[in-house]
Amino acid sequence: MPIRVQNDLPVKEILESENIFVMDEHRATHQDIRPIRIGLLNLMPLKEDTELQILRSLSNTPLQVDVVFVNVTSHVSKNTPTSHLNKFYQTFSEIRDENFDGFIITGAPVEQMPFEEVDYWEELKEIMEWSKTHVTSTMHLCWGAQAGLYYHYGIEKVPLEKKMFGLFWHRVLNRKIPLVRGFDDVFLAPHSRHTDVPMEKILADERLTVLARSEEAGLFLAMAQDGRQIFVMGHPEYDRVTLDTEYKRDLAKGLPIDIPKNYYKDDNPENKPLLTWRATSNNLYTNWLNYYVYQVTPYDMVGTPDFT
Repeated sequence: MPIRVQNDLPVKEILESENIFVMDEHRATHQDIRPIRIGLLNLMPLKEDTELQILRSLSNTPLQVDVVFVNVTSHVSKNTPTSHLNKFYQTFSEIRDENFDGFIITGAPVEQMPFEEVDYWEELKEIMEWSKTHVTSTMHLCWGAQAGLYYHYGIEKVPLEKKMFGLFWHRVLNRKIPLVRGFDDVFLAPHSRHTDVPMEKILADERLTVLARSEEAGLFLAMAQDGRQIFVMGHPEYDRVTLDTEYKRDLAKGLPIDIPKNYYKDDNPENKPLLTWRATSNNLYTNWLNYYVYQVTPYDMVGTPDFT
């Protein structure tokens, strides 16, 4: 899949070095097709790392994808230069009158705070409400999934006794649903969070369909409204060293942190992390783009489904 980004986006060079087809703006404007338009609301502190991870994840189908980076204005980023945000990101006010085929709301390191105390919560609520009428399918990741489940379905997150950290085994449910087509019966996926959503409340809500869960880590994947809202409790987009970086960061800060489960060979942090979830991640994003975005959205985006 060609990914369309701005010509001088810093991660473009890394993607090209990995043989990912990145199309610049000039070439894209000469393509006589309508690309899939995906918005990425990037709430993670290290925004360039997340850009790279999500762009990798979206690069595995024959579709052309235009990615629009979006940031909130009610929060000042401490880890990403303002010049990068001003150059490559748009605010919600700049896109609110536009339609998107798909939209991704990332996680954020604020899961231990009540939602109402997060400084951009009111803005995020406005964006999630807007997504009902301007986006064909919205994917919520980790804290973004917790925020979406709370806003749309009133399911509150709960604190964990210790951080859910590492790779955990999950089992596929409802295999006939296209979002998990091609998944193995059981698979590993990364989690890194201090809170959870109660599985019994998810299962009790008839509006939600659980597609994959873990006996140890709980919910991994659920959807609502025939795929209009998708909730991913883990971090399938993480690259090989993300958990390693988080582990060593927390150690350096003197924070209580266990070795990430099922991650290092022989559970030895001196060993290179094992990459065991990339195929599942690619499958998830490919299925989402194909079955819930590309095959649903009208060519001219007029008549985008409104399920409110």
